[in-house]
Amino acid sequence: MKQLVCLEPGSFEMQEVAKPQRKQGHALLKIKRIGICGTDLHAFEGTQPFFSYPRVLGHELSGEIVELDSDEGGFKVGEQVTFIPYYPCHKCVACRNGKPNCCTNIQGAGVHIDGGMAEYLNVPQYALIHGQGMSYDELAMVEPMAIGAHAVRISEIKQGEFVIVTGAGPIGLGAMAFAKIKGAKVIALDVQDSRLEFAKSNFGADHSVNAMNNPVEAIQEITGGEMVTTVIDATGNLRAIEGSLNYLAHGGKITLVGLQLEKFSFAHPEFHKRETTLRSSRNATREDFDHVIDSMKAGTVDVKSLITHRSTFENLVENFDSWLDPKTGVVKAVVNLD
Repeated sequence: MKQLVCLEPGSFEMQEVAKPQRKQGHALLKIKRIGICGTDLHAFEGTQPFFSYPRVLGHELSGEIVELDSDEGGFKVGEQVTFIPYYPCHKCVACRNGKPNCCTNIQGAGVHIDGGMAEYLNVPQYALIHGQGMSYDELAMVEPMAIGAHAVRISEIKQGEFVIVTGAGPIGLGAMAFAKIKGAKVIALDVQDSRLEFAKSNFGADHSVNAMNNPVEAIQEITGGEMVTTVIDATGNLRAIEGSLNYLAHGGKITLVGLQLEKFSFAHPEFHKRETTLRSSRNATREDFDHVIDSMKAGTVDVKSLITHRSTFENLVENFDSWLDPKTGVVKAVVNLD
């Protein structure tokens, strides 16, 4: 089979290797779609934490089951599925406390272990998610949507509150969609007007603010001077993270989904007087994946508009560089393997 290996930052190699044998307790999938994530792009750039090379990237995946270990979970050969691509140890303190998404010994496909930029992939059977009649395109979008859904869930957003989501990429768009489902009044914050318009047109943002044009004044006007009670950062950008306190109401909370390599800081008096809650949001749980599937089936989240660019597996290397350039207008690129 073919697999694409990131040998080191800036270097890909298409390799011909033996088709994997199904492992015990695993399902063997024939990969049909690969969503290109910010993690993949950052790994290629050399700016992704928790990473070592060489690595087969890819964790936003859908495929067909070609072999199964057992009929546990009601899965069948030939079924269209996706899966939860971060594998916990089931034993550590986080796992014992119901937080397998931040397991001490987590193994993330395409990050800590090889992922799905390949024609076939072994997946632990416990990680499989039933396709429920959805297309391969839709199933490949479940994981990035689950990241946004998880951030919204742990932020404990309430009906009617103002929420800012910074960053109108796929993760931010997912957070906007699920904040809207919770009944929030959503403000999209980004530096690209085209992405802000996309957020309003396709993912339910009530308001949009360009971060380059006096955002504090704009947010004051939108909120009647009270500012927002929740900020969800989906950029990982240092300036955006440190600026998030400027938009926050007293008693508010900040949830960081985007990942920043460097240290960040807040002026403690400003942080303290708000009694600010600061937390990170890592990965997602089966509860979040189920919520995404249910929302997609109900029509409250439409992921089809996310996919703006496509490539065949054979042409992936030559197309990958262009997706690093915001000028291409890429929101989500998807690789077809059929």
